[in-house]
Amino acid sequence: MPLSVVVPVFNERDNILPLLGEIAATLRGHTAFEIVYVDDASRDDTLAVLQAARARFPELRILRHRVQSGQSTAVWNGVCAARGAWIATLDGDGQNDPADIPKLLAARAVATPAVKLFAGWRTTRRDGFSKRISSKIANGVRARLLHDATPDTGCGLKLFERAMFLRLPYFDHMHRFLPALVRRAGHACQSVPVAHRPRTRGVSKYGMWNRLWVGLSDLHGVAWLMRRTRLTGIDEL
Repeated sequence: MPLSVVVPVFNERDNILPLLGEIAATLRGHTAFEIVYVDDASRDDTLAVLQAARARFPELRILRHRVQSGQSTAVWNGVCAARGAWIATLDGDGQNDPADIPKLLAARAVATPAVKLFAGWRTTRRDGFSKRISSKIANGVRARLLHDATPDTGCGLKLFERAMFLRLPYFDHMHRFLPALVRRAGHACQSVPVAHRPRTRGVSKYGMWNRLWVGLSDLHGVAWLMRRTRLTGIDEL
């Protein structure tokens, strides 16, 4: 299985079928793939919509958290369960365009083996003012402390090697720091311009508080990890 598309969701019942349709339309006939949805203990009928969708989308697999655990845990569990050697992630709100997955795959095809993460870069944001400004501040603070050379770590659209990801340290909110963690592990990252769409269904789960301030302690923790890392080549004698 070359590619697994992992989609974390929480209370996204109206976005399930449209996004599944776009993923399938983009990838069918082009590559072998599976779609792994991880329902983070939704309180609406997200799970029922997903279960009904399997009749139309045989590529679909469904995981469900017994307790709401957050986006990073949903991504982690989805990657652990995935069968593909490479993982593409998408936010479940429909703001990432699945049609951009081939852009990431094309970038991988011409990149050196050192590049293990291809990160979507939303060059034109389609969010409200408060969301844009909090992301801009958070990106600026993060770049100043971590020097991760990534203009947009918050984009949910990413492509990375599964084996590499599973060697990274897991913690809540780790998805916000993936480029820094990948570089800390000695690999390279590449940002790829992608589209960004306004949310047309459902309600955003992030605001100024949980997007900016909650991540400060995590940011200092990741900075500590990077300072304490020692990388060296290894010779077998």
